[in-house]
Amino acid sequence: MQGLKKLYLPLLIAALVTGCGDKKGGETAADETSPTQVVAKVNDTELTVHQVNYALQRIPNLDKDQTKAASLRIVRTLVDQEVITQKALEDKLDRDPLVVQALDAARRQILTEAYMSRKLGKPAEPTEVEVADYFNAHPELFTKRKIYRLQEISIKAPNEKQETIRAQLTSAKSLEDFVAWLKAENMLVNAGQGVKSAEQLPSELLPKLAAMPDGQAMMVNTPSGMLVIMLVDSQLQPVTLEQAKSAIADLLKTKARQKAAKAEVDALKAAAKIEYLGEFVDAGKETEAPAAAATEAAKPAADAAPAAPAADAAPDADAAAISKGMSGLK
Repeated sequence: MQGLKKLYLPLLIAALVTGCGDKKGGETAADETSPTQVVAKVNDTELTVHQVNYALQRIPNLDKDQTKAASLRIVRTLVDQEVITQKALEDKLDRDPLVVQALDAARRQILTEAYMSRKLGKPAEPTEVEVADYFNAHPELFTKRKIYRLQEISIKAPNEKQETIRAQLTSAKSLEDFVAWLKAENMLVNAGQGVKSAEQLPSELLPKLAAMPDGQAMMVNTPSGMLVIMLVDSQLQPVTLEQAKSAIADLLKTKARQKAAKAEVDALKAAAKIEYLGEFVDAGKETEAPAAAATEAAKPAADAAPAAPAADAAPDADAAAISKGMSGLK
């Protein structure tokens, strides 16, 4: 039963949230639906072309020649959903506490997105000056952009061991000596390596890596321990303003929208009566989010032994947007 719940619950929720059809009988929308708008019937429920069109609109980059085949697939999916939904309602799953909570969460999310979309509208295009200013303020991403070959060692260690590990990294004569010491201390170690462009790295790490000479290592704190990152070598591959313009513009629009959304939420909260209770009272205390758990207290380990394998920390939102926009660059 639990396995079936996991398998069918997302499909069921999607069907219930979007509204799978209109029932016949009484004063319902089905009474006003012309035969040409009905694409299928499941028992007494009609599935309409409006539902098909809604699903088609949510398929990105749909080619006109593919619309017919996509429509048929959507109708088959709607029928599958409706069959399951009708059985779920017969079994009174709509009264299951987990389903009720899931539907409520989906409803809040949909209404939130709809309100913000209508309130904020389409973000304004950034000016040429704004794009150029961002370009000039981030040489490590553009004019001094590099491709980095990295090695890393991920170490699981308690806080009280971190200073000792830093000292050992600095004094070690070789990578093998450092790893051997870690193993002798019974610390869990994972190694890796890889090649990343500047825009694929977290913004907290990038300036430090950009300033490091090849062969040097740095150590950063992580939620579970420490991460040693060694810059094996790097290659300069600059990007022109013309090449980066589109990616920067998209990023600036996203940031402007996020700023406007935060201002709107702050205004709505200020006008509402909000009270945090019990063990959740601290949720009402605004705190600054940590810069990034994986790069907190990052410090270069000068003249350290060759460390090991490649920084797999995900780039932050800004870097990810730039990376997506410049994905075609080599």
